[in-house]
Amino acid sequence: MGWNSWNLFAEKVDDQTVRTMADAMVSSGMRDAGYIYVNIDDTWEGVRDPQGNLESNHKFPDMKSLADYVHSKRLKRGICSSPGPRTCASYPASYGHEGQDAKMWASWGIDYLKYDWCSARAIYKNDALQAVYQKMGDALVETGRPIVYTCANTAWAASKGGAPMLVATCGAPLVTSATHGTA
Repeated sequence: MGWNSWNLFAEKVDDQTVRTMADAMVSSGMRDAGYIYVNIDDTWEGVRDPQGNLESNHKFPDMKSLADYVHSKRLKRGICSSPGPRTCASYPASYGHEGQDAKMWASWGIDYLKYDWCSARAIYKNDALQAVYQKMGDALVETGRPIVYTCANTAWAASKGGAPMLVATCGAPLVTSATHGTA
């Protein structure tokens, strides 16, 4: 359980807002009640450098420092991306850079990934859901960092017959393998 930036701040979220919310989760007792995730949901993305690394934008000048701050509060830090070329808010996403992005997030100290279908529906067919989500899942496991992996836009996928694949790909077994090194 935790806090997600989208519902209150949407695209207005920034580094200071995340730090303020982390402080509030501690001072209000929410952390001690089990709310441990502080998640940035979209609009953190900048551009990819010549090597293909996705940089954060001006609102988040140092993602590693931000994660370190959140961790210092005994909280965990989350982020959002998409298997398509763009996020739901039309920022650069992970399409074609799954392994690269997973390694980057691990180096930043990310603990949670919300992977939102969004623009992926424009380039993938319904029967590709499992393979598409599994590709990022495998990349996250390869980092060696335990990162909770959740898949979003499941209502759309379920309406297209994809719910069983999403459960199998994004459910507990993947988290277990990332956390404990077992399948």
